[in-house]
Amino acid sequence: MPATKVVVNIPDETPYDVRIGQNILGQLGHALRKLDQFSAIDQVLIITDDNVAPLYLAQTKEALSSAGFRVSDLSVHAGEDAKSLDVAKEIYEAMAMLALGRDCAVVALGGGVVGDLAGFVGSTYMRGVEVVQVPTTLLAMVDSSVGGKTGVNLQAGKNLVGTFNQPAYVCADTTVLMTLDEREWACGCAEIAKSAVIDSDDFFFWLTDAAAALSARDMAATEEAIARSVVFKADVVAQDKTESHGVRECLNYGHTLGHAIEKLAGYGVYSHGACVADGMRFAVRLGMRLVDTPQELVDAQDALLDELGLPKLPSHFEPQAILDAMKRDKKARHGQVRFVLPRDVGDWVLMDVEDDIILEQLQDW
Repeated sequence: MPATKVVVNIPDETPYDVRIGQNILGQLGHALRKLDQFSAIDQVLIITDDNVAPLYLAQTKEALSSAGFRVSDLSVHAGEDAKSLDVAKEIYEAMAMLALGRDCAVVALGGGVVGDLAGFVGSTYMRGVEVVQVPTTLLAMVDSSVGGKTGVNLQAGKNLVGTFNQPAYVCADTTVLMTLDEREWACGCAEIAKSAVIDSDDFFFWLTDAAAALSARDMAATEEAIARSVVFKADVVAQDKTESHGVRECLNYGHTLGHAIEKLAGYGVYSHGACVADGMRFAVRLGMRLVDTPQELVDAQDALLDELGLPKLPSHFEPQAILDAMKRDKKARHGQVRFVLPRDVGDWVLMDVEDDIILEQLQDW
């Protein structure tokens, strides 16, 4: 099956390719050499983690070395804790010790944590060097590797420090997905479902039909799901690069409650996707109360999430604690919690919701 190319074209940014396909990681170095901005780049730093490094680091280094790059690598510990200013500082110091200058590039080899961390480091080291995303999880392929959001966490919340910085290239080799466990696979499926609900009837009904195949990791269904998600996200980001016009905030569907659950449970206890799926279930029911979301959408979304391996999470937290966590999230404005509420498939509204309504809905939840 030939690789798919999606071009992300954002106003005032250099367009970049997202390549999606099997066994394309070995072509990474030569693909980069074709880019104008890599003509003068000599040194490349791969940032990965200790889960991914044993699997794909050697192959990635070989792919880059064969194209004439001098390659160094750094591995961080796997998990959300690596997305911190302390770890970023360690990487900065290591880059300086390696004498990496403005003419270097950073390659993020890993899932969303590595992509966010390496993207943040690359966008700030020497006031910014080229960044390449090589996502190794389904979640990273459909979401975090595209769109230019980078960030690290603080004790107070997730992604509170970050930048908007588009990558130069994204290499999504679907062959690497076969090593994912069921939890991580379902995690990526949640973001695909999110995109489908917000995007269109065409995407949603395609995903409803393809859910069993996607859960079974059928390669054709997987690659189409990735491509559809990337096209959707690229279109949204092109309209609202820095989330300043209200359009890009649609990508936060399910994340308002989801981020609160992640924080209260402790990062990594539940997967990001499992929390987003719970947030979607909550938001669509809140939509029934506030924007006349039809019961049919509630039922259809529940059925889709169930088939994708994303059952409702057990409830362990008090409504007030969840509300407090929502208010500390970066998506809140002036102390007001905002939700993306679907009125129907492909039809959403961004709404500030009063605390008492949220608490009542959480109590029912």
